[in-house]
Amino acid sequence: MANSPAHESDRILASAGQSLANNRAGGRRSIGQRSAELKRQHIGKKAARMAMAVGVIMVAAMAAGLVLDGIGFTGVMILALSIVAALWFFATFPKMKVPALSALNTGDVRTMVGRTELWLEAQRPALPAPAVQLVDQIGVQLDGLGVQLEGIDPSEPAVAEVRKLVGEHLPGMVESYRKIPQHLRREERGGRNADQQLADGLGKISTEIDTITRQLASGDIDALAVRGRFLDYRYGEGLEAAPQLEAPKAP
Repeated sequence: MANSPAHESDRILASAGQSLANNRAGGRRSIGQRSAELKRQHIGKKAARMAMAVGVIMVAAMAAGLVLDGIGFTGVMILALSIVAALWFFATFPKMKVPALSALNTGDVRTMVGRTELWLEAQRPALPAPAVQLVDQIGVQLDGLGVQLEGIDPSEPAVAEVRKLVGEHLPGMVESYRKIPQHLRREERGGRNADQQLADGLGKISTEIDTITRQLASGDIDALAVRGRFLDYRYGEGLEAAPQLEAPKAP
């Protein structure tokens, strides 16, 4: 029968398996190790909830069996459906949330890099192909930068400037692009359209991240401090002053 308990169990279990697979992939391909790490932590919490739910259901079923002197065939089917439904629910919910833009430059370096990578991953579908490639490249670079920053005193002024670049200026540029209506993104302004402006901006930030990482790897903190002042001069203070893309005005 199409609506038999066994058929329904198979359907729910298949849905749970697909949901868990999607969650294991984080709903999208990871662009860096830090975002992949946050996804694994999310999946681990889901698995713990699933195990706990199954345990509670089994204990409740055993208690009912002791009180009622057995639960019978109907009880067994209800037990099976309850387990499958619990697995589906906790494999599906809660979904992994995309970090808020304002929360990216918070926490320690590892957290900041992971959140920024997660946020960038969520923006990929809205970006043009050249920008997507650069975002993927930046994700790999952020992993290397994060490793180098973990060994530096966080109170260093230059480190604060680097955090602004990664946690504020980079996502701020992407966000300013997303705010431009799609029908205006291909129209040129000053010889370039919004897609080209975004790719150019991301390319420059990628170059900056690579240079900073190399300086940190060589232990040249003085050079990093100089570059930090340069970044501050170039991009200004805070998210509000992040590089903004310009779109042509609608006629």
